[in-house]
Amino acid sequence: MAITELGNALQREDTALVLIFCSPDYDRATLGQAIAARFAGIPVVGCTTAGEIGGQGYSDGGMVGLSFSRHDFDIAIGFLDGLSTFEMRRGQGLGKALQSELLAQAPDADRHNSFGLLFIDGLSIREEQVTRALQMGLGEIPLIGGSAGDDLALQNTFVFHDGIFHTDSAACVVMHTALPFRIFKTQHFMAMDERLVVTEADSSHRLVKEINGRPAAEEYARILDTSGIGLDSSHFAASPVVVMLDGTNYVRSIQRANPDGSLTFYCAIEEGLVFRVAKGVDLMDNLEHALEAVTSAIGPPQAMLVYDCILRKLEISQLNLRSEVAALFSRHRAVGFNTYGEQYQGVHVNQTLVGIAFGEAAA
Repeated sequence: MAITELGNALQREDTALVLIFCSPDYDRATLGQAIAARFAGIPVVGCTTAGEIGGQGYSDGGMVGLSFSRHDFDIAIGFLDGLSTFEMRRGQGLGKALQSELLAQAPDADRHNSFGLLFIDGLSIREEQVTRALQMGLGEIPLIGGSAGDDLALQNTFVFHDGIFHTDSAACVVMHTALPFRIFKTQHFMAMDERLVVTEADSSHRLVKEINGRPAAEEYARILDTSGIGLDSSHFAASPVVVMLDGTNYVRSIQRANPDGSLTFYCAIEEGLVFRVAKGVDLMDNLEHALEAVTSAIGPPQAMLVYDCILRKLEISQLNLRSEVAALFSRHRAVGFNTYGEQYQGVHVNQTLVGIAFGEAAA
C-alpha cells in the first residue's frame, strides 16, 4: 500500500510529527487504520486535497507527506470539531492553550522562532472565524494554513487527526525550532480600475446575489466582456476579485456561478463591500521571484511546506506550465497540497501560494 512506501521515506528514530496530504479517492477508514499502524506512537495530521505537491511537482490521486524531527522541533497539537457551531472564544482558548503548551517545552518560544500550521475542512464556511480566533489566541506567533479539498467535487473534505478523517473540523499544530525558517505568501494579480459594490449578499453562505444592483453573475461577466451563462472555473481562475485590507490587496475567489444568477465565493463577502476584478501578471515570474526571495533569506531550503490554491493549479494547467512549476517546486524541495483556500496570519485568502521554508541548521 502507498502508506508503506511513504512511511519508509518519512519515519526516522526521532520523528516527532508526520504531515500527510492525500487524494479523496482513498478509502478513508482503511487509510486511517494503515496510517495509525505504520506510524504507531507518532502524531499524524493532514487532510484530503484538490491535488498533491511532492517531489515531481503537481500530482493527482496520490499521497505526499513531510516529517519533523524531535531534535529540531518542539510541537503542540490541537483539534477543533463541530465548526458548524464554532464560537470565537473556543478558538482563542485553543490558541492560548497551544501557546502555553509550547512555552512549557521551549520557554524562549516567540514569533521569531515559532509558527502555527492550520488544516481545516474546506467546505466548513468557517475559515475566517477559526483563523482569526486561533491567531488571536496565539498572539504574535504567526499562523498559516490551508483548506482541505476533494478534487473540486465540492461535497466533503476531511481533516486527519488522531487516526481518523473528520469533517466539520480543524487541526492546528504549533511548533518551535532553532532552524532558520521563512513564512511567505505570493499572488500574481493586479486590480483593474473599475470598483464594484456588493449590493445584496448572504455572507453566512458566501453567496453574492447582486453587484451594483444587478445579478452578480451578470455584472461580473460584463466586466469580463463575456456571457454570464458560460461562466466557469477558467474565468474564476483568470479573473478573481480583490479587496483592500489595511493597504494590501487580498484575493477573493469565486467558486461557482449559480442558476439564479448569484455567485458563490470561497471567502465570506458582505453587503457594502467594495472590490475590483483583477487580472493576472506573469505567474512563473512571480513564483520564481517569491521562492528566490525565500532562498536569499535562509539559504537553500531543506524542506518547504506549501498550500497552493486549486485555482492556481487550474490556471497553471491552462497555461501549460505544469512542468515548469514542477521543476521549480522540486528544486526548492516543496511538499504540500492544492487547497480550497489559504490562511495567512489570521486572514483567510484565496488564489495564493502560502508556505513556510526551513533552512539548514547553523554550523
